[in-house]
Amino acid sequence: MTEALFTPFTAGAIDMANRVVMAPLTRNRADDETGCVTDLHVEYYRQRAGAGLIVTEATQISPVGKGYIQTPGIHSPEQVAAWRKVTDAVHEAGGRIVVQLWHVGRISHTSLQPGGQAPAAPSAIGAGGKTFTHNGFEETSVPRALTEDEIAATIEDYRHAAKCAIEAGFDGVEVHGANGYLIDQFLKTGANQRDDDWGGPIENRAKFLFAVLDAVTDEIGADRTGLRLSPFSPANGIDDENPQADFDYVVKGLKKYGLAFLHMIEGATGGSRELEEGQSIEALRALFDGPYMANNGYDRALALDAVASGKAELVAFGRPFISNPDLVDRLRKDAPLNEGDQSTFYGGGAEGYTDYPTLEEESA
Repeated sequence: MTEALFTPFTAGAIDMANRVVMAPLTRNRADDETGCVTDLHVEYYRQRAGAGLIVTEATQISPVGKGYIQTPGIHSPEQVAAWRKVTDAVHEAGGRIVVQLWHVGRISHTSLQPGGQAPAAPSAIGAGGKTFTHNGFEETSVPRALTEDEIAATIEDYRHAAKCAIEAGFDGVEVHGANGYLIDQFLKTGANQRDDDWGGPIENRAKFLFAVLDAVTDEIGADRTGLRLSPFSPANGIDDENPQADFDYVVKGLKKYGLAFLHMIEGATGGSRELEEGQSIEALRALFDGPYMANNGYDRALALDAVASGKAELVAFGRPFISNPDLVDRLRKDAPLNEGDQSTFYGGGAEGYTDYPTLEEESA
């Protein structure tokens, strides 16, 4: 009997060979001047095309959306042409791939912003964290509050990036609404203290997310649009006064779209799955009637159970995919996993990027 995790699945318009998803993983190897991916990325993603779906590393929708050195964009013709080589390689290997659309908001530094300006955010409240610049890890810069005109322009940047994604041959996009970046900053009270139509009650704070989804789904179709959320994660210094009630409202509001999938970080990003009293992923999951992608700390046993029991249709794995290009094969065979070299996770070249062996190569 084939375990349900390894059976085909269709999410919206995206047909997948199995339910194992490669989660987005920032690796800081793009050309820093142009924001273009390189031939190294082509090989890296091609090696991992055995995933039912690849969600690319977070990719900027505009120059203002950049918060870390050597991260790619999807807003210029050059970037589209570079990504096309990646999508062609993944498709030739039988895989499916979507690009994660990213605007970092306040998680940036003036040295990474056009003209050295302050980063853009819902409110002029610093994150109190660090980001990766040409000087190494530096404190994030205090942001400026977006004007209403800039909010409208940013929503159009999401639309344009989605259009570019389809031109680049992607099977769809994942809107990054998680981990303390721009959309999450609008949603959560700790970062959004506006007193206009974009702040205050959750009905206002959620407007930006819904406006982005309106633009993206209008451009490329809801059946090619996924969304990532992290309701209870403190990533990048974000917090919210009442996350359960706020995200109940958000997830209910997604019903009208018919999204390809909802990708949820269960607990703290890359950390504990434990939630505080009154917080429930299951309650949010029950409010979403489309394909649900579970993420955070999943191993083989957890993933098999999640799909077999119907808790999730898809399970995303992050770090295991760094060191195991053939992760799906290893999970299927219950084979041991390679350990990842953390010193090569961010930045560098082929070492620790495209040189991890497959089971086949190990046995040879």
